[in-house]
Amino acid sequence: MLGRGTRLLAGALTLACMVLVGPSAPSDTLFARSVLVGAVRDVVPNRVMTWNICNPCDESNADRAADIATYAPQVIGMQEACVRDVEGIRDYLKRRYGLVYHVKYGSVLQSWGRCGGVPWSPGGFGQAILSAAPMTDRVNVEYPDGGSEDRGYMAVTTEVGGRPVRVFNTHLAQRRQEEFRAGQTRVLAAAVARHERAIVLGDFNAVPDSPELAPMWALAADTDAQCRPSSGGTCEPTTDWQSKFDYVFLRGITPLRHRVQPTLSSDHHLLFTDLGPT
Repeated sequence: MLGRGTRLLAGALTLACMVLVGPSAPSDTLFARSVLVGAVRDVVPNRVMTWNICNPCDESNADRAADIATYAPQVIGMQEACVRDVEGIRDYLKRRYGLVYHVKYGSVLQSWGRCGGVPWSPGGFGQAILSAAPMTDRVNVEYPDGGSEDRGYMAVTTEVGGRPVRVFNTHLAQRRQEEFRAGQTRVLAAAVARHERAIVLGDFNAVPDSPELAPMWALAADTDAQCRPSSGGTCEPTTDWQSKFDYVFLRGITPLRHRVQPTLSSDHHLLFTDLGPT
């Protein structure tokens, strides 16, 4: 992951280039202007988002909440999430923007170093799902072998498009740990296969044509119709290092449009999609 100073420098250089040579795309494809406090009062129906919020990073939960409020998804899957940070983000979303979310956690570590707290009561670290609708039937599964750090997936049932849907959120093993990700993807795919309608959010730490992602591609399609696990696919990067690691896989659900939005709050971009009617 990249430090805040590195990301700020990258943003400054990009903006300087824009001034010198002019934009080749709409300006909001760089860094969106955060919504004003009090300007949002409800979520966008049928919009789901995945975001690795970056940890350990010295970022403000108020800034993270502002990034989320700009797009106000109905469902949000966060990775590298500390329980205390998620609580703070949810509080800012409610108090400043009128956005009320239920939250479920899928912690895989109790980490004082990553999440603060005290040695005898450290903060939980892992995944979290925020949903405007209530969530039920939460499961939290730690992969048999996480690689260099414990990893897992969580799943809940909530309502999207007026119907119940199973939502998964995962974070696979770190880069250059393909053998661990292969085993993790098999575990995840077996769980997803039990559901006719499913949304799988997460940071897979692998580009689309990575062999370890084959079980997921066999079950579901990425929200980006142009992104396929072949050399003919065109996949928009979702990280500051210009790789696509973040996915919204859809099973039995049709996407309408999607967007990848860089942010100064993380080394991963916001990735959200609007889903079609049932």
